[in-house]
Amino acid sequence: MVQTVWTLFSIFLTLLVATILFYVAKKKQPTKDFSGIQLRVKTWWGMFVVFCFATLFTPVVSLLTIMVLCFFALREYFSMMKSRKSDRRLFLWAYLMIPFQFYWIYIGWYGMFIVFIPIYVFLFLPLPRTIGKGTVGFLRSVSFTQWGLMLMVFGLSHLAYYQFASPAFGANLVLFLIILTQLNDVIQYLVSIYIGKRKVIPSANPTITWEGFIGALVVTTCVSYILYPYLTPFGITFGILSGVIISVAGYFGSITISVLKRDLLIGNSEKPITMEGRYLTRVDSLTYTSPIFFHIIRYFFDFM
Repeated sequence: MVQTVWTLFSIFLTLLVATILFYVAKKKQPTKDFSGIQLRVKTWWGMFVVFCFATLFTPVVSLLTIMVLCFFALREYFSMMKSRKSDRRLFLWAYLMIPFQFYWIYIGWYGMFIVFIPIYVFLFLPLPRTIGKGTVGFLRSVSFTQWGLMLMVFGLSHLAYYQFASPAFGANLVLFLIILTQLNDVIQYLVSIYIGKRKVIPSANPTITWEGFIGALVVTTCVSYILYPYLTPFGITFGILSGVIISVAGYFGSITISVLKRDLLIGNSEKPITMEGRYLTRVDSLTYTSPIFFHIIRYFFDFM
């Protein structure tokens, strides 16, 4: 807990310094557009509060916090869709699945937790859409809803399971994962914007460049090497490898959510602007890093 508090305090100071520097730069250069950075600073503060609850308090408080985060992430995902009344009824069923998913975590039923959304919800979800609602738009609404549940609920819900799977190390592992994931996103964005020239996948994400990807990979791995003795029970090999795993997984998560958003928002020129500062944009990488990191640890280490 001491390491957790000191780490969170260091993050708080970093965010405070970043906020002060942002307002100083904005005051000195009033004509320059800082809207993108301003949105990121605001959402970073919001994420900091959310993950303080997720790491400082009991596993139940952490579980409830992550459950609320999943709900808002799923709601923002649904808000991007052009939906009909029949789709909105399906969305309601999707929201009702969230408490069930987190109940399996609460009682420690790993088997049901891991198959509930990928299997049972996958098989059940088409039924409410089929009964009395016709076939028009069936595949689109059901598949989009299932994608949302897999990423925003199943993927993110792993954050809550760390503390239940490993009471001794879970909170610190969550903090370790979040720090590296968010750092990877920040470095990837800044290097791509100010230094990067060669786009990785322009059709999916026009911002990320090879320079940003490699720079983020190097920085995230180095920070992982610095943090792992304080926040994890890993040895030096897996401590360094963790940075590589999280950086690469975070990149794929960011790309996947970017593709989803561009597909859903085709023909709508206003929503991409309003969605830019939302939490969905900040947790996109966590939808991949959280489950991948969890299952790799569970496979190689006994404490999970």
